[in-house]
Amino acid sequence: MQKPSLDPDVADSAPDEPTLTAYDEQHVVTYMRLLQAEGEGADWREVARVVLHIDPEREPDRARHAYQSHLARAKWVTEQGRLLRGTGSK
Repeated sequence: MQKPSLDPDVADSAPDEPTLTAYDEQHVVTYMRLLQAEGEGADWREVARVVLHIDPEREPDRARHAYQSHLARAKWVTEQGRLLRGTGSK
């Protein structure tokens, strides 16, 4: 795995492949930030602005979709990671 960027730009949609992708590897930090923000109850609009670099005032649909897509992928990657370490049940 290559060293992930600390603050990469994101695509409008996260991957939905059934395996980890190069995009996932590049966005590990983004996924961690999304999961942390959700755990802290952060407003999705602020997260989209700060983490995903998408202004929800100017592009509300794009921002919401990117946020939901990347958060879902972050959760999947976390579950997949547990599977790869043999600690998950799914």
